[in-house]
Amino acid sequence: RLHWASFKWQPNKHPGDQEVSRENLSRTPLYIQFFFFPLPPDNGEVTVLQAGKHEFPFVFQLPETLATSFEGRHGNVRYWVKAKLHRPWSVVKKAKKEFTVIEPIDINTPALLAPQAGVKEKLARAWYCNRGQVSVTAKIDRKGYTPGEVIPIFAEIDNGSTRTVVPKAAIIQIQTFIARGTKKQKKSVVASIVGDAVAAGKREVWHGRALKIPPVGPSILQCRIIRVEYALKVCVDIPGTSKLLLELPLVIGTIPLHPFGSRTSSVSSQYSVNLDWLRMVIPEQPEAPPEYSSVVSSEESAQSLSPPCQDELGSGLEGPFFAYIQEFRYRPPPLYSEVDPNPASDSIRPRCMTC
Repeated sequence: RLHWASFKWQPNKHPGDQEVSRENLSRTPLYIQFFFFPLPPDNGEVTVLQAGKHEFPFVFQLPETLATSFEGRHGNVRYWVKAKLHRPWSVVKKAKKEFTVIEPIDINTPALLAPQAGVKEKLARAWYCNRGQVSVTAKIDRKGYTPGEVIPIFAEIDNGSTRTVVPKAAIIQIQTFIARGTKKQKKSVVASIVGDAVAAGKREVWHGRALKIPPVGPSILQCRIIRVEYALKVCVDIPGTSKLLLELPLVIGTIPLHPFGSRTSSVSSQYSVNLDWLRMVIPEQPEAPPEYSSVVSSEESAQSLSPPCQDELGSGLEGPFFAYIQEFRYRPPPLYSEVDPNPASDSIRPRCMTC
């Protein structure tokens, strides 16, 4: 739902006079609507519910394309369930319960895994005098990230002017509201860092300068009236002239990065390479494996059964801790070949593996 007021200045009939007109802009599209009737339809018979508590369970299948719940200054995306109780000669009783919807945005798609890079340059001027040229080059590993991750920024700031400049980087959130062909935007800084000052004629290089994404809502790109977009802006403050801005698009998703590549890739093709590699190193006559107790001690076995604590993981995790647990909990098992690549020879006498 969107709503805001638009003011217009229109000329009056009298010269020099103006009048202000206010136009309320609003739009409320309907994304989803289901109806559930717990009692049979009225067919002339009277349905009597005895005194007491009655429960009517129901289930609604939500489409995957629903926009994420959102609350903004000029609009919102809300979902709720309403219940009505109609009784003869009585006031209709109503109940309403809101719920949250999060659109699944998988950052493991090829479009969101693609690196983003750009180059910008600007001629510094002061009082119509050229002060030299300032350029910035920036690159990030991919386009899609999730909240809690760290964006390593690779940048190069070349200060060819006669002034000292200061590089900065920030994550910007852009909210766009659309109603009856009119757009309204709100921009806010989500996170930012400030680099060291670059003296005149010097060059500054960022080798993966870290910028952490705070807890923010995901991108909303499929809604017709509300869009929430993100961008990484690398700017250089130049005294006496406007800033040099370089913008790289970002998408904040809800499904974190898979540690072993895209989820959409074929699992069988990944493991087929590993199986071919194993066939080259397996001996012709494999020996019996050693006893487990002779390789792993009881202390090591007990330690391997306990999950790692969050403190031990430290800064090695780029995503949230729950995402790390889910990745290893739902990791698919390895594939096994149905045909033994090294069948046993008939001349070899089978032996008992427990002896």
